Order: sequence, then structure tokens, then C-alpha cells
Amino acid sequence: MHLWVRAESRSFERRVGLTPEGAKRLIEAGMSVTVEQSDARAIQIDGYAKVGCQIAVAHSWPDAPKDAIIFGLKELPDDGSALPHRHIMFGHAYKGQDAGPKLLARFAKGGGELSDLEYLTDTSGHRVAAFGYWAGYTGAAMALLCWAAQQPGEIAGAVSAYDSAAHLRAALEEQLSQCSAARPTALIIGALGRVGTGAADLCEALSVAPTKWDKDETAHGGPFPEILTHNLFMNCILASPQTPLFVGPDAVGAERTLSVISDIACDPDSPYNPIPIYSAATNWDSPATRISNEPVLDVTAIDNLPSMLPAESSEDFAAQLLPTLLQLKADTNGTWGRARDCFQSALRENAIV
Repeated sequence: MHLWVRAESRSFERRVGLTPEGAKRLIEAGMSVTVEQSDARAIQIDGYAKVGCQIAVAHSWPDAPKDAIIFGLKELPDDGSALPHRHIMFGHAYKGQDAGPKLLARFAKGGGELSDLEYLTDTSGHRVAAFGYWAGYTGAAMALLCWAAQQPGEIAGAVSAYDSAAHLRAALEEQLSQCSAARPTALIIGALGRVGTGAADLCEALSVAPTKWDKDETAHGGPFPEILTHNLFMNCILASPQTPLFVGPDAVGAERTLSVISDIACDPDSPYNPIPIYSAATNWDSPATRISNEPVLDVTAIDNLPSMLPAESSEDFAAQLLPTLLQLKADTNGTWGRARDCFQSALRENAIV
């Protein structure tokens, strides 16, 4: 069994799903581990070399042995090439996303397979590993950065990674302390999950008392006028056919206090998007999209938020995932088999053979 950890292609992606400590465990279990060099990765290559990993040139995975399993986090280069390997990654291809059929067709063309990290589940259907907590934490940070920028009549500028959560909190506290307005109010939907917990923890650390909603508060299906009475709204619920509409186009011109939406779930191109007032994710250079000037309303929706805290989020995710990686050869829990079923089902649903 050969696991090949690729360098990420996306700009401002510094996370990795395997630490040197985890790689050592895999090697001790009889696996071969190759790690590509990367100038961006938060964890330096020396640590992997010291525990016995093979080191490869960045982005050389297309030439890896065909039995190697390619492990990354975010999307592959969009070059249309056939994919003969098995890939472990977040594919974003199973929920009607625009780029999904093209990615699936590349796997079908090459005879490869996608083991989507979002669909690695235990016997109860719960994900075995997720960046959820840190997505919520940094998503709340982005909401506050957007709100602070609005106070002097501006829009949030480019953002970058922080060395730690403590550094992030200190930077936010400094910006908020310069605002003459009282701390904003916030409503979090999905507050009892991992994402919502992270968002609430960051808010509370900065004296922003959040209103916490979960399934009980949204069970009636809407509308939800309470969202408009808060300064900040944070969506922490992954889009699905059962997700109700949270903020629709008619809310933009309505009387409201709401001025920032942080769509932490970030599924703008899904037909189930519960915030259909924007259609594309934002990014680190331009983290906010202005939806309305009067009254002001910004949406921030970055789809790799935890990379704002790359070291902490990588270590957390890698620790969650390691037991499942150790099961790659002997899938005693059925996690990898269920992921394969999801992949094959997606091929059928998209009529890709």
C-alpha cells in the first residue's frame, strides 16, 4: 500500500491531511509514504523525511506508480487530463456542483477512483474527519473582519494566514477595539455541530454573544425574519435537498440590521444553496462580495477557510483521519467501501460510464 501526499495546487492552501507523526504510524504499519515538496505547506518537509517518507518533486503525482493512492485536500489542476489513480480529496462533485461532472468524467476516462473525504463515514453515517470546527472558527473571524471594515465605510481587504488562533484573536480584538460601534450581534444556524461550535467559540472569545440556532429553530422551514435583525449571520449547515431558504433575494432590499453573511458552508453553485443572493465563492484577495450598498450587505464565502489557521487545522484533521488511513488495506469498518459506493453512484447519476 503506497500513499502519495501531493502538494496542493490552489493558491493560499497551506493545509495537509497527514502529519509526520501520522506518516510514521503508517510506515510502521507497513505502508510506503511519499510526500511531495511544497513551499506553501504549513508543516515543513524535513519532518516527513526524518520519519522515513520518500520525498518527491512538487506536483509530480501524475507520474506516480499506478497503484499509488494520491492524497490531497483541494481540487486538482483543471486541465481535463484523465485520472488513472485513486485519489483521496474533497471532490465537491456529488451535490450538483457545476464542476462535478467534468471531474467525474476524468476519473472515468482514466479508470481511477475518488475517495471523497466528505463521504468517509462511520457505521452511523457520521464523517470520520472534518475541518468543521476550524471552518466555523475562521468563518466567524471573516464575518467580524467584514463588519469591522464596514464601520468606516469600507469593504474587507485581502486576508492571510495566522500563526495560531491566539494571533488571530489578538488581531481581531485590535480591529474591533477601533470601532466606535458596540460589538455586533450574531445569529448562527447549525450551532450545535462542529462548524457552529467553532463559530460560537470565536464569537464568545471576542465578547460577541451569538444567538444559537439548530434543527429545532429551523424545523418549520421558514421564513426566518430573525436573521435580518442581527448584524451578522453565519450559515454552518451543508446544503442538501432538505435545507430551507435562509436569506433570499427579497431580503436584500428589506428593512434589516443584517450587514454581513458568512456562508461558512459555502455551496454557491449547488441547487440547494440556502442563500441564493450570490453565485460564486469569494477568496483571500477579495474576501467579501458586496450585495447591496443601501443598506450595506456583504457576503463572505471562502471555501478553504481553515487554511487561515493551517497548522492547527491540519493537526486536528490529520489526527481524526489517521485511524481511517490505517484501515486503507483492511477496511474493517467499511468506511472506504462506502466512499466507493458514493463514487459509483455519482457516476451513474451523471450518466458517466
